[in-house]
Amino acid sequence: MLKILTVPAFQDNYLWLIHDGVHAAVVDPGDAVPILSALAENRLALAAILLTHHHADHVGGVPALLQRFPVPVFGPRGENIPQITHPLGEGNRVTVPGIGVQLSVLDVPGHTSGHIAYHAREQDWLFCGDTLFAGGCGRLFEGTPDQMAESLEKLAGLPEQTQIFCAHEYTLANLRFANEVEPDNMALKARIEREQAKRDRGEPTVPSTVGIEKETNPFLRFREQHIADRLIAAGHLSSREPIAVFAALRGWKNSYR
Repeated sequence: MLKILTVPAFQDNYLWLIHDGVHAAVVDPGDAVPILSALAENRLALAAILLTHHHADHVGGVPALLQRFPVPVFGPRGENIPQITHPLGEGNRVTVPGIGVQLSVLDVPGHTSGHIAYHAREQDWLFCGDTLFAGGCGRLFEGTPDQMAESLEKLAGLPEQTQIFCAHEYTLANLRFANEVEPDNMALKARIEREQAKRDRGEPTVPSTVGIEKETNPFLRFREQHIADRLIAAGHLSSREPIAVFAALRGWKNSYR
């Protein structure tokens, strides 16, 4: 039975350890120290490293981990990450060494130009780095609004029960913005209460699910007419063209406090 360990890092990152009780694969190890501690505490041996994109808080721990565990490194073929031994892109399928989980690779550019995500269909797991967040999406550092919108709609097309293991605890801030965009969304208001209660108990709000995101995440709902209306009323939009709506939504979030 495969399980996932949540490993907090930095101020708000989540690193993920997929394991079978003996071997583990780590997703986006930005820091080696908490991963090495979690491996030791749970008596696990690292068998593989999975990377979604090149940002330092996702790859910074790779060199130190490789010093201890000379394991294969899977990652995006479209980005310059020197340690990658198995470059991947859309349509590739991977059987992760040691734990046997089968992953399908999706190209999801937008946050970075070569960002990828990993979908474990049998387990209904998605590891999407900084593309889709609980209640939000990543900033467009290298990609375009068209690319990010397409990437998010690709992820929204996965089965609704798919659990989303994103890389940051941004949920409450994202949902505050979502409520600004959709103040009449009752599913969103209920979610805010649930997620606030988790944080009050010191619990992560991640993973979410595709179904929950489709109900409450404005970046998956940018084609809804009332969202365009809200953006126009707030002075952020002059066109109802869907990608213009998405771009305006992302721009508003960038400056929202």
